Amino acid sequence: MSLSEADILQLTQAKQLLENPGLAAKITDFIGTPIEKGFSLLPKSVSGGIGKVTQMALTKASDAALFTMKEAPGEQSSDRWHKLGVAVSGGVGGFFGLSALAIELPISTTIMLRSIADVARSEGEQLNDIETKMACLEVFALGGESTNDDQAEKGYFAVRTVLANSIAETAEYIAAKGFSKEAGPMMVKFVTVIAERFGVQVTQKMAAQAVPAIGAAGGAIINTLFIDHFQDMARGHFIVRRLERKYGGESVRLAYDSLLMTE
Repeated sequence: MSLSEADILQLTQAKQLLENPGLAAKITDFIGTPIEKGFSLLPKSVSGGIGKVTQMALTKASDAALFTMKEAPGEQSSDRWHKLGVAVSGGVGGFFGLSALAIELPISTTIMLRSIADVARSEGEQLNDIETKMACLEVFALGGESTNDDQAEKGYFAVRTVLANSIAETAEYIAAKGFSKEAGPMMVKFVTVIAERFGVQVTQKMAAQAVPAIGAAGGAIINTLFIDHFQDMARGHFIVRRLERKYGGESVRLAYDSLLMTE
């Protein structure tokens, strides 16, 4: 099936969002300092513990954020309100410094996941659908690289392919068992896969906040860039999913690839 001209424009918008410069580049533009300098300032105790904190943050966020939103497919998302909430938590984190990560990250991640779900709903997703919940968590793996990535595992569809089996396996198990203690280990396994990629971007955020003179105001702005990045990933992701529901995955993938080739 060929996409209509209007839907090609929508897919072009999605591609521009999904393939845009990553979080590190956006933060570097803001602070005017290569983010690599921030990495050298991170204490080993912080950089070594980011993986655990990231996984905990995603677990708490998935418990709190996805299961309290009302169904209203097509309703416009409240991006600004979510940005404000994350900016406030980033300001608090910036004020107390890197030691506040374990407190600030679960809060900001929960707000971001609600924002992602809000974007999903605005693109016609049913939030009570298990696959939609998985797709919302999947957004945290987009726009960032895993330490184990090779060239073939970079780019939007490549990441989705890597995650596809984990998503299908988890969704099938939860469909059979529900969100019960029995399904817990499967959910943990899935969150661990997402956390590996999300942790890279959390580390970039923390490296930026380690730069001297960032402080509370800088922490708020960096968190705003952080959520803005994932709102972009969410918008692009759920535009693609909406078009896949209309045309099928194969047609959308071919159209997407052709847009990349002509860029």
